[in-house]
Amino acid sequence: MNIATDTYIPRRLDDQWKIGFWDMDVAMPVLFAIFVGWLAGTRTAFCICVAIGITISRKLSKVKADKHEAYVLHWMYWWLPCTPLTALASTPPSHCRRMIG
Repeated sequence: MNIATDTYIPRRLDDQWKIGFWDMDVAMPVLFAIFVGWLAGTRTAFCICVAIGITISRKLSKVKADKHEAYVLHWMYWWLPCTPLTALASTPPSHCRRMIG
């Protein structure tokens, strides 16, 4: 295969993960609410949990509008506490807000 003739350039290499048509971070509140409602064991609790999940998901999608695709991941990095499972080796700790040098 000649490299000069192979001109395929992937367009969707860095896309966000999706569940159907929805981004993963927007779909997760609804999926979590469905799980919690199922654990509750009653239809009323299930409906209430799903309604809460849909409301949170809609508000999150409005906050994410006109921002970077990974806005939620960036927010989580800067504002949630760091644990050994979420610590990144190639980036500074999130509590270091000012880089000198």
